[in-house]
Amino acid sequence: MIKIYKNEETKETLKEISNIEKDCWIDLLNPTKDEIAKVLANVNIDKKTITEVLVEKDLPRIKKTKFGTLMVIDIPYQTESKEYNTYSMGIIICNDFHIITVSLKENSILQHFIKNEIPNFYTAKKSRFCLQIFEETSKEYLRALNKIETKIEPKEQQLLNSTSNKQLMGLLTIEKSLVYFITSLKYNNTVLEKISKEYVIDIYEEDKEFLEDTIIDNKQCIEMSTIYREILSSTIATYGTIISNNLNEAMRFLASITIVFSIPTMVASFLGMNVPLGILATNKASFLLIFILSIVISIIIAIWLKKRKLF
Repeated sequence: MIKIYKNEETKETLKEISNIEKDCWIDLLNPTKDEIAKVLANVNIDKKTITEVLVEKDLPRIKKTKFGTLMVIDIPYQTESKEYNTYSMGIIICNDFHIITVSLKENSILQHFIKNEIPNFYTAKKSRFCLQIFEETSKEYLRALNKIETKIEPKEQQLLNSTSNKQLMGLLTIEKSLVYFITSLKYNNTVLEKISKEYVIDIYEEDKEFLEDTIIDNKQCIEMSTIYREILSSTIATYGTIISNNLNEAMRFLASITIVFSIPTMVASFLGMNVPLGILATNKASFLLIFILSIVISIIIAIWLKKRKLF
């Protein structure tokens, strides 16, 4: 899908237009060959610059080409199974006064721009547009992290009352999402640092402070993700130990019960041998005596195990 947008500084409202014009924004969402051909016919750019971004996982980076500057950043998204992951989005600042965004999936970040929710956004100010995308990406990560935080506590409560692996797997899935976030945010931060230190795109004086704030916000996301991951790792390790201890307790209890209940069997086995038992064999109360003897020995063994905390 291809959509073309443009606005003017005198009129901030973004409008969709039908033709590619100077200072317009071209949004490519999982584009077809015909849509890519349309862009190539109207914009001075090579096909490779567009197509190399159209992969599921492309590393965030920034590079200058003879046609302009290509930036690739990682965007958070929620899968159908409600897990969080990241995917790549390309931003191309063309030398002939166009800006192109390329991605495989629709994301809410660009929707904020399309819905005119971003102040001081102009398609002609391409460098600022890139920084605003980075800023909105950081906010999207923060929103995702807040949702992840709300998932952690209920799963911890479930884990307290269960020794099932299902709850542990739920926490491991969240930890995996945090690993994706940390990795992607660090790569995004590398791109931002390169923008601030090298002249890969034109950063005007009024946007320098905004760039610094964007870098700070991205680093805060990294710190939050790292903290959540450390807490989660510690929690998983702790509950793993608790589950193991609970299992050991259960096995110890079962072993003690087995020993106690094996006493009557042992007594009956010894007295059931084909050997003379003397007066016990002719006594009418022999069964009761054997039963009482077995119970007494079992109680003594149980008390002995209890004193040694084995029961």
